[in-house]
Formats: sequence, structure tokens, C-alpha cells
Amino acid sequence: MLNSALNVVQLLEKNGFKAYIVGGFVRDYLLGISATDVDICTSAKPKEIMNIFKQTLLPKEDYGSVNVIYRKKVFQITTFRKEINYSDYRHPEEIKYIDSLEEDLLRRDFTINTICIDKDGKTIDILGGIKDLDKKIIRTVGNSYDKFHDDPLRILRAIRFATNLDFELSDEVLDAIKENKHLLKNISYDRKKQELDKILLSKNAKRGINLLIKFGLDKDLEISNLGDVVILDSLVGMWALLDIPKNTYSFSNSEKKQINDIKQAMKLDNLDSYNLYKYGLYANGIAGVIKGISRSKITSNYHSLYIHSRKDIEITSYDIMNMLGIEPGPKINKIYEKLEKEILKGNLKNNKEDIFKYCLENFSSDI
Repeated sequence: MLNSALNVVQLLEKNGFKAYIVGGFVRDYLLGISATDVDICTSAKPKEIMNIFKQTLLPKEDYGSVNVIYRKKVFQITTFRKEINYSDYRHPEEIKYIDSLEEDLLRRDFTINTICIDKDGKTIDILGGIKDLDKKIIRTVGNSYDKFHDDPLRILRAIRFATNLDFELSDEVLDAIKENKHLLKNISYDRKKQELDKILLSKNAKRGINLLIKFGLDKDLEISNLGDVVILDSLVGMWALLDIPKNTYSFSNSEKKQINDIKQAMKLDNLDSYNLYKYGLYANGIAGVIKGISRSKITSNYHSLYIHSRKDIEITSYDIMNMLGIEPGPKINKIYEKLEKEILKGNLKNNKEDIFKYCLENFSSDI
């Protein structure tokens, strides 16, 4: 990835512009961490970048940046800029293009994210980022209070970097978090969730959770039981354990179903055939891990079920309607629920003949 990134930088330089690899890729490269997201800063303006590269896209929100597809890899290239006056705790009111690498670096969040690599592969460290990497410390670029006040999401980013890298937070950063944490209420739940997801997924997640609680950020994030969460290999599973207000943190419809299933499975016997059938292997497996039930036992019980979904039942709703002479309606669902339970218990064989007989004996009188 580095060689491809250097080729992009060299193309920009060949066209008369300054350019450098910068940010998280460089930080992780120096720490020996594999990374694929590459940011490049340059004196070239967006239109000039788009004239140099054939495949380009303009991101919806990040004004001043161009996504370049080069050798089937995506690079975000951003023009040197100065950001003026954050009024909404996220976006600067004005962006001014500049021609200075150092001034561009001053707008960034943490020193460890300001280290650059030039076209020759040499490291450039204007703001002491390498020293902070060596000391394993998170320090802001400039005044910490101002950085967090301009964009309070940087508070969660500081916690995330301290978590993922197992670094300490500088004293100034600690003080600025305490002074600005109440501003997290001004940040969208989507942005907060993105950072929380990365903390929860970290191999060092317990430390990240402890830091959030230590500074009282759990209250500002409206998560009342963060200290009770169990570290799992399932992000959705951890969110299912958290008490959060309705209509705040957003999830896809699939995630909502998984969260609901896990919550329900937590209350039930996760080895029971009907519970395994109704809430599935995933939800029961997560609930089982939390309760200390053998995952292999749950998996074995699930795979031994006679049916795993309503589609497995050897009769259709049309068969039921024709046999019993009934119209579509809630009656069909009730019949299916009874069939599911009897088949899962082993009281009813899953074949048309036995099911027909069972339906005629048990539901004809209800018509």
C-alpha cells in the first residue's frame, strides 16, 4: 500500500505540487500496524487533482477533498487548508486553501496524526508526533480545550486512540475532556456510535470502557449501564446489553432484529428447542456466552432441530386453507405456531400425511 501511495504523491509532485502521505496510515506504519486507508495532503486544489487522475470522486461532506482511485486502491487527497471558526461543533464556517504543510498540520487533532511521508519515503515530523509515539501518549495539536470545544467528537477519538494503541492521555487532554464532555450532546448519535463501535471492537475494549466511565462520558453518551457490558466478539451483542434511550443511536433493520432477539434470548433457556428455533443460533449463542452456557452445546442442539424455519414444514398455507376450507387470516398463523411446537417437540413427524391428519383432528372443529 505504501508503494502505491508514494506513486500518487510522486504524480502530484511531477505536476508541480507539494504532496505528502499523512495521518493514521503513517502513524500505524511507524507502529508496525497494517493499514489500508491512506490520506494524502497536497498544495493542489480539488480541480487540479481531478485533472491529474482519471478516476476521482468528490465526497459528500468533506469539502476540499477528492477520493482518487489509483491502481484499484482508494486514496483521499485533501488540499492544504486552514479551517476558521467552528460554530456547529463540527464544521468550520470557512475553509481557506493555503500553500503551507505546517499550517495545514496545525488544524489536525493529535500530534501522532501529523507525521508525514514525502515522495522519497522520508518521514517528516514537524509537531513532535514521533516523540509522542515513542512516549505512547495522546497529545493534541495546540490547545486541547480549543480542539475539543471546536469538535467534541475528538474527545471520543482521544479515548479510541488511547484504547486501540494502549497509549496514555496527556494531562492537558485529561483536563480538556472534563471541561468539554458536556458538549457531546451537540454531536449526532451516528458520529458518536461510529467511535463507540471502534472502541467496543478493540482488543483493548475493557480499557476504553473504563476510560469512558472514569470521565463520566457514559452519562454524556446516555448509556446508563456501560459498566455492565460483557466484552464479546459480537458488536451487536454488546449493544444489545446496553441501556440506551429510544430514538437515539441508530441501527439497521437487521441489527434491530438481532438486538431484540438477543434481549429475548437472554430471558430464556438457550438449549430449549423452541427457543433455539424462534430466536436462532446467533441470538441464543450470544446469550449463552453471557450466561456461561457451552456454545458447542447450543450449536449442537440447534443443528439437531427437526426444522429451522417455517419453510421447512412439509405443508403450505394453501394446503392448510384447502384442507380446512378457510380463508387467509390470523387463523393460519396460529395453526403454524402449533405445528412448529409439536414438530420441534418430536410429537409430530414433519411429513404431509401426518400433518394433514393432525390438522384435521385438531382444527376442523374450530372452523
